[in-house]
Amino acid sequence: MHCGPQTSAVQRHVQNCTQQPEADVFFNLLTGPRLLERAAALAPPHRNRLFPPVKVLSMFCTQALSADGSCQEAVDAEALNRMAHGLPRCKSDTGGYCKARQRLPTEMPRTLARETGALVSDAIPQHWQWQNRRVWLVDGTIVSMPDTRANQIRWPQPATQAPGLGFPHCRLVGLIGLGSGALCDALIAPCEGKGSDEQTLLRQLLPRLKAGDILVGDAFFPTYFLLCALVAAGIDGVFEQYGARRRSTNFSVGQRRGPRDHLIVLPKPKRPEWLSPADYARVPATLTVRELAAGGKILVATLLCPSRYPKSAINALYRRRWSVELDLRNIKTTLGMDQLSCKTPAMVEKEIWIYLLAYNLIRLLMAQSALLADQIPRQLSFKHTVQLWTLWQPYRDALATASDLMALLAMMAEQRVGLRPGRIEPRALKRRPRNFPLLMEPRALARQDVRLHGHPKKAK
Repeated sequence: MHCGPQTSAVQRHVQNCTQQPEADVFFNLLTGPRLLERAAALAPPHRNRLFPPVKVLSMFCTQALSADGSCQEAVDAEALNRMAHGLPRCKSDTGGYCKARQRLPTEMPRTLARETGALVSDAIPQHWQWQNRRVWLVDGTIVSMPDTRANQIRWPQPATQAPGLGFPHCRLVGLIGLGSGALCDALIAPCEGKGSDEQTLLRQLLPRLKAGDILVGDAFFPTYFLLCALVAAGIDGVFEQYGARRRSTNFSVGQRRGPRDHLIVLPKPKRPEWLSPADYARVPATLTVRELAAGGKILVATLLCPSRYPKSAINALYRRRWSVELDLRNIKTTLGMDQLSCKTPAMVEKEIWIYLLAYNLIRLLMAQSALLADQIPRQLSFKHTVQLWTLWQPYRDALATASDLMALLAMMAEQRVGLRPGRIEPRALKRRPRNFPLLMEPRALARQDVRLHGHPKKAK
């Protein structure tokens, strides 16, 4: 097969880099015994079953990476795999596998997802960082799930929808590395109620960061108490200014650091209900932050030195915040986590962590491929990597040599995506949906009405 000049150049570069000492650092993490041994250590005591915990974890992750994503496909694939290796056949019925998924402890995929993200983040080279500092992106998203009574109790549907007409949904807030794209940690909560907002969830995630890190987020986050928490932990932040403060920004006051760039001293606000009096007393009475106008936005940052952190550099860093939107899209759309399939709260939480673990494993592969191809992981296609890894699975025994694996990594680096910092897209669809009326009553009642009166005639 004829390869284009760019493809051939990537392959040659990968072949040259395989002799470097750090060339297989990420791939060894994925294919070596460390993750397997860790998974086995997290597995609960179990009998010698057809679907032991580590096997169930692998099949569950394969479901997350599959376009079909059904339990039936996972069981069929395992049945064919056992036939190919001369093992006793297993039935294609999904009952045993579904019961094994229920026995799988949630702590197993949750711990592995966090540890895999840490493995990738700790191993990234310096040129993937920003001014030799790790940068984390924070954002939240909403995930829906089947409309069951148990899910409705744990993850209620939107209060604006009538009972029986909506779907349960939950909020997910995650920390994702700018350099690697790997997810460090995440928290799940209902979308309404005390302690379910993105601010509260982020405060619980802050211990996952280290002194010297930088946190980048949108206008939901730069409140006085969060900025104080970051400064106290030795962490810097860059955020878009939130609405109430943005309307009162006045660059003629404070210490001027450049055109539409100044330092201001913020006073401590009144104590919010969620903060205890003792914790409120420990918050400093004032906080110095930097406000700057760039790229059509007003940014607030704790990077106070204009010579070390010029306005243009901070603006360029914040424009890369769009990457977290693409990461969440990869998890929800490419992998299919947008609409979960499990019908109980325990399985819903487990399914979410399986998706996050699968996402981090793909990011680990992309990090290895980018390192060999002298690229950054965000220049590679996430979907292309998922497709290659999924298609490679049936051939993993036949293509298991070092040269085969290097060729696989080279293929992952061939498809590039554009770097589009600060990208803005309308939240609208061009393709028209099918012309079905909205369901305005519980489905059981609508089904009974159809039995009695038939389907309504289509409007002309």
